[in-house]
Amino acid sequence: MMDSREAAGRQWPGSGHRTVPHTADLCVEAWSPSIEGCIGEAVRAVVDGFADTSKAEVLGQRECTVTAQSDEDLLVSVLEEVIYRMDADGEIPLGAEVRRSQDGRSLSVRFSMADAGTVVPVGAVPKAVSLHGLHLRGGPGGWSCRVTVDV
Repeated sequence: MMDSREAAGRQWPGSGHRTVPHTADLCVEAWSPSIEGCIGEAVRAVVDGFADTSKAEVLGQRECTVTAQSDEDLLVSVLEEVIYRMDADGEIPLGAEVRRSQDGRSLSVRFSMADAGTVVPVGAVPKAVSLHGLHLRGGPGGWSCRVTVDV
């Protein structure tokens, strides 16, 4: 089994995510053939890092558009939206459908949301996305990202 999925360009089957050991915060890695899939997997990875959503039910859909100058900034903006929705609305995403604009500078995201009170906590709730160690890269084998979330 590979120790890290950091290097873009490697061929991985399908999409997925995992948590990575970190001293104090939540660190996750995600991968997918597309940037949209990779960002969606990053959302699932962050949620899985602190909540068991297996018994939660979708309450509805929430949509947002994020705009940024770089791919990494797009990733950060989507994850910050996840944290904001939990804080402001008491909702947690069970999934995310991500679409990239023609110019590549914005993403449309549709979250499938559940009541945060219906999930089982398994870790500390995220407070902010850290820029330290952040990466999102694409290559011939697909896209991969690594992000640390302050808890």
